Amino acid sequence: MNHDTQDLDKSTWSPVCSLDDIVPNTGVCALVGERQVAVFHLDRSDSDDERLFAIDNFDPGSQAGVLSRGLVGCLGGRIVVASPIYKHHFDLRSGECLETPEHSVNAYPVRVQDRQIWVAV
Repeated sequence: MNHDTQDLDKSTWSPVCSLDDIVPNTGVCALVGERQVAVFHLDRSDSDDERLFAIDNFDPGSQAGVLSRGLVGCLGGRIVVASPIYKHHFDLRSGECLETPEHSVNAYPVRVQDRQIWVAV
């Protein structure tokens, strides 16, 4: 996802890793500032557009930093990651937990520049 220059000036962007470091349709955990962030790269075989998402890595239901290790998929038309512990589904666009909304997490803007992934926290 690319954001225009005005968006970039309003946030603190941090480099995370190269786009090539994330196997398509999986996630990685990155330390951005003092926050663990799960960054996901979804394969768009039908387009040149990269689909990247970032949410907190911490799963409030299990009290563990595991969301980057969850399985990515679609549920009810939403792109989600299933927590590897209790299998709760988190919307990758909003961070909303579908089963227990009170356990929702933060979602963050992501961009790619020169194949480098950047996250704004």
